Amino acid sequence: MAAQLKSASQGQTMVLTLSNPEHRNALGPEIYAAGIEALSVAENNPDVRSVIVTGEGSVFCAGGNLQRLQANRQLPPAAQAQSIESLHSWIEAIRTFPKPVLAAVEGAAAGAGFSLALACDFIVAADNAVFVMAYSSVALSPDGGATWGLARALPRQLVSELLMCGERIGALRLQQLGLVNRVTAPGAALAGALALAEQLNARAPNALASIKELMSEAADATLNQQLAAERDRFVANLHHANAGIGIAAFLEKTKPRYD
Repeated sequence: MAAQLKSASQGQTMVLTLSNPEHRNALGPEIYAAGIEALSVAENNPDVRSVIVTGEGSVFCAGGNLQRLQANRQLPPAAQAQSIESLHSWIEAIRTFPKPVLAAVEGAAAGAGFSLALACDFIVAADNAVFVMAYSSVALSPDGGATWGLARALPRQLVSELLMCGERIGALRLQQLGLVNRVTAPGAALAGALALAEQLNARAPNALASIKELMSEAADATLNQQLAAERDRFVANLHHANAGIGIAAFLEKTKPRYD
């Protein structure tokens, strides 16, 4: 069975499921293209307030398909470069997507599967989930933004251990380090992610989009630039209809319903 990305709606949340059980939900070009298309559809659908990425069965994602990578060694380097560019386009689409994206991780998130989880705004993982950057174990270096995401989230020495030694790290440890948001019982990661998504769905979409943009810009901005960006978005959001709804609901002690 060919690898595919299944899409389903759960209320205001789009659930994207990596489905490649023969290869433990390994990624490939067809999944990258489907992921970008799904996010484009979700972005233009006001009924979708959040997106969850998960894996079929008991594994999140084994990363790249090593058989495909071995075959690509017989092709010109441009073939693999094009495949990685497709992966990176999906990673960038997740990072710039204006709505919250959550990873629901069961079992292993390996290689590019770990990178995919890192690209999401939230990670909900089963307490027995394992994250590993196994690239160096097969004489490769990371892709999918792994070095960018880990270097910004964890101490250099730990990142060196994860990337150079290919050490496995559990969900509970990553929660202690601030990289995993919620830990659930095995088999309950998707339910936990849906519960968190429901909380996010109840908040004003324009405010969440502004927060995501500000967080993305902060790393490369000076304090002065970031203060200006915060000012501009605050003013824009204050004059958005949702601010009137939210402020009135707070003052009246009622539950807001945002557009």
